Amino acid sequence: MVNPTALSRRTFVRASLAAAAAGCVLRTSGTSFADVNGMIFGVQLYMLRRQAQTDLPGVFRAIHDAGFPQVELYPIAYSHTAAEIRTMMQDAGLGAVAGHFDYVGLEDKLDFAQQLGLKYFVCPMIPKDQWTSLGGFGKAADLFSRVGKQAQSRGMELVFHNHCYEFRPIEGTNGFSYLMQHTDPAAVKLELDIYWLIQGGQDPMAVLKSHADRVRLIHMKDRIAGAPTGYTMDPPQYFTELGRGNIDWPAILRRARVQGIRYAFVDQDETNLPIPESLKISRAYLRNINI
Repeated sequence: MVNPTALSRRTFVRASLAAAAAGCVLRTSGTSFADVNGMIFGVQLYMLRRQAQTDLPGVFRAIHDAGFPQVELYPIAYSHTAAEIRTMMQDAGLGAVAGHFDYVGLEDKLDFAQQLGLKYFVCPMIPKDQWTSLGGFGKAADLFSRVGKQAQSRGMELVFHNHCYEFRPIEGTNGFSYLMQHTDPAAVKLELDIYWLIQGGQDPMAVLKSHADRVRLIHMKDRIAGAPTGYTMDPPQYFTELGRGNIDWPAILRRARVQGIRYAFVDQDETNLPIPESLKISRAYLRNINI
């Protein structure tokens, strides 16, 4: 007869190893590393960028204490070595499958991303002087195509994160469409920031569906009702905690899950509440969402 205790231990070890391979940390209370709906929720480090300048380990602990098993890394952390960052995350009980890296010198950052053990190598923005011309977006497309192939050879995927400036009309199209048309879907993937899609006048459900082969990650922050759309990122902004705005998160996350997207990150650029309180409100909403 098999010893039930031994079987349970072996099962836990196998699950732990699977979680580690996925860049996740298995939690021993509540649900497993994946939420019951099959998606894994985390926090983009940019949200805590000010605090991270002086206390990165404390920021990682705050993310974990708010109930999130994942952090999406941001360059504010990269003054530390990859080994130091991995140790800090492990000590805090966090995993990381994705990290943001600045456009300038992008391909030189692949080694560091690989040392961090990331799966998704994310570029969050192209330089501002490239926003207003198709030539500027074409330059970005060339870079992304080249770096995307290099990322693939290292077992990662290059991912572009949208804002709203990409949707400004230019010569009968827009920068986002131009990027999509001039990059290989196999080499250049997407992290859709739902708030910024709506800010740029887009239907997030339509974008999700039309780029189902590219979307790998989702960014989440809610948007107050009645906020005007536009293509600039200047204040005022209309951010709020999940569930306190008018974005249809159940429908969006349901669609994301159907398309096989597993990771979604809270990234509320600014908060009126203390950030730990803001995070806990958004996490409570996600715990109860039905997707």
